[in-house]
Amino acid sequence: MANKRGVGVDLTAHLETLLPPGTRTSLVQEVIPKLIASFTTIAHALRSAQTVSQVGTANAFGDDQLNVDVMAEEILRTAISQIPSIFTASSEEDPVERSTGSTADVAEKYTVAFDPLDGSSIIAPNWTVGTIIGIWDGETALKKSGKNQVAAVLGVYGPRTTAVVALRVPGCKEACFEVGIGEGSGASSSSSSSSSSPPHMEIVNPRIQLQSAPFKTRYFAPANMRAAGEDDKYMKLLTHFITERYTLRYIGGLVPDIVHALVKGHGVYVSPVTGNSKAKLRRLYELAPIALVVECAGGSAIDAADGKSILEREIGDTDERAGLICGTTEEVEFVHKTLLG
Repeated sequence: MANKRGVGVDLTAHLETLLPPGTRTSLVQEVIPKLIASFTTIAHALRSAQTVSQVGTANAFGDDQLNVDVMAEEILRTAISQIPSIFTASSEEDPVERSTGSTADVAEKYTVAFDPLDGSSIIAPNWTVGTIIGIWDGETALKKSGKNQVAAVLGVYGPRTTAVVALRVPGCKEACFEVGIGEGSGASSSSSSSSSSPPHMEIVNPRIQLQSAPFKTRYFAPANMRAAGEDDKYMKLLTHFITERYTLRYIGGLVPDIVHALVKGHGVYVSPVTGNSKAKLRRLYELAPIALVVECAGGSAIDAADGKSILEREIGDTDERAGLICGTTEEVEFVHKTLLG
């Protein structure tokens, strides 16, 4: 039985409490639940892939593809094909907005932009990795700002399979919460079937909220620490974190590093842009969904190059990239001041 905080409540039931009755029915009953259900299949595929290897192909960005990247991509595409209200989809592995072929006569139309397996380079040592999904109103996510997202989901594949969900539907109160994902009978298959029972998905934290000062423990996650060797400001920032006794929590996977801060209630993630360290994170597939999650948890997310809000900027094409500073607002403001003046 669920307690008063909502722990143990079914995912769909929890979503229905966050929106007025009859609002965004497909988003609540199909889009978010079915995408999250696919994480069980991805988790099983990862556990079954005893080797991580290149498949001899590269995505459109020139990145070498791994067998696990391809598996995650196929699983998510299968899930998307079974959701009539998703009309368009693109991914970091296939960065072209393509029609899903849906001809459904529905009131809701969504575009999904996703990174099927973020952090695949750290799978070989068996570290936690994740999936990043942005859900956008309409039939395209391009020529829009990140504020056109109505939801974002971070799948986490570690000892447990979980998801962090952010919801920002116009006219409704925003929300950020964590879902625990069990295994359904279809978890061993790379594709879904009508005979497969969905995994059990229940709320384990109904409200993720970054805390305000004073902080018991402060966490920092500095990406590309090598850049400190060429950038005095970044070195100054890292020195500050160390001398002020912050706790280092960084494994090199965007999803687990961000989720750590969300779960602990404090943290700042920094992916700098310097003369030799160019921006690597893609706005459509990584930055916009991450920024929505962080903001819905009460934090901030800004561009490391100019300090502007990630969600305010229009996304012109699928390969736009930027650096990132995100997390607890107080810490983001300090990092901004230190790096950008």
